[in-house]
Amino acid sequence: MQLDFFPSKTLTLYLAKIFIVRILAVLVMLVLVLLMLDLLSTSGDILAAPGNGQAEILTYAQLRVPQLIARFMPYSVLLATIISLITLNQNSEVVAMKAAGLSAHQVLAPLLLTAGLVSAASFAFNESVVTRATATLKAWEANEYGAVPEESDVRANIYLTDGEDILQAANLTGSGDSIVMRDVTWFDRTATGRIVRQSRAKRAVYASPGWQMDNVTVFNVEAASAEQVPSLIVAQDITPAQIELESIDPDTQSFFALSRSIDAYEAAGRRTAELRVKWWHKLSGPLSAFLMPLLGAVAAFGLARSGQLFVRAIIGMGLGFAYFVVDNAALAMGSFGGYPPFLAAWAPFFLFLLVGETVLIRTEE
Repeated sequence: MQLDFFPSKTLTLYLAKIFIVRILAVLVMLVLVLLMLDLLSTSGDILAAPGNGQAEILTYAQLRVPQLIARFMPYSVLLATIISLITLNQNSEVVAMKAAGLSAHQVLAPLLLTAGLVSAASFAFNESVVTRATATLKAWEANEYGAVPEESDVRANIYLTDGEDILQAANLTGSGDSIVMRDVTWFDRTATGRIVRQSRAKRAVYASPGWQMDNVTVFNVEAASAEQVPSLIVAQDITPAQIELESIDPDTQSFFALSRSIDAYEAAGRRTAELRVKWWHKLSGPLSAFLMPLLGAVAAFGLARSGQLFVRAIIGMGLGFAYFVVDNAALAMGSFGGYPPFLAAWAPFFLFLLVGETVLIRTEE
């Protein structure tokens, strides 16, 4: 029995079943509670836009739920691990499994297998659903919840410089010469950075060269006057290729799309450390769910009647949440160049993998 990594097929399926049921239950609870709190703070802004009503609130919820699932899936696995193992311990099922000759690793093997499958499903979900929902939600928020953009490849909050001048757009769609900007503002500035004129338009398209704004409202700062202009061409030195480089948001791109964006940045001689951190974390982030059974395993062992089961559960939760704190700190350090990108994304994972194994071996093996 000790030479087999997994226990019997019946026991493996039993442990995996109770674990996955608790993961789903905890995830649904967390998502519903957090979504309600989120809606309480944002529903006023959504309803403030003309024509918005209950349908738009439901649309916001549909776009927000995938983000909440992706963010709190590892937390759900951690809490489900502790709940499952405490229940098994209190019912003396862990004692029975160890008395039958199973090691601590064999008891945890079905949970680790389930967590690994959850990590793979989480990665696929992030790539196919979360990135698209995030891109649409960011563009909608930038448009002050006026309308959900229907085009694909939507990017929000574009900020470009042309010498001292600034071109800003709430969102843009398309690529290459077909790029369309919306809610565009052009700031005409002096060499000292003082704004001379501010031009606003609902839409701007590429005029080769420059960007043509139609139905423009031009405000002259020095004269404190405004006038309407049928069209205006601005930012003649800004090309579509520059915009595509400047408007990359790693949270809205899939793993492979972000890889191509990083290659384009490197070809242009741009800094890619922050993008590479996010790129690596698209792998290490979902895989963190695989760690949770190992970090929460301390709750599985030790006799329930000893009175230390609650303390063990607290230790398991502490190890799990410590991982998320260290992971976020490492990402922040990697984003501004304090850590190499690979180290920033993977060091917390391997560090807590060793910590979890050490705790398990020292206490149970």
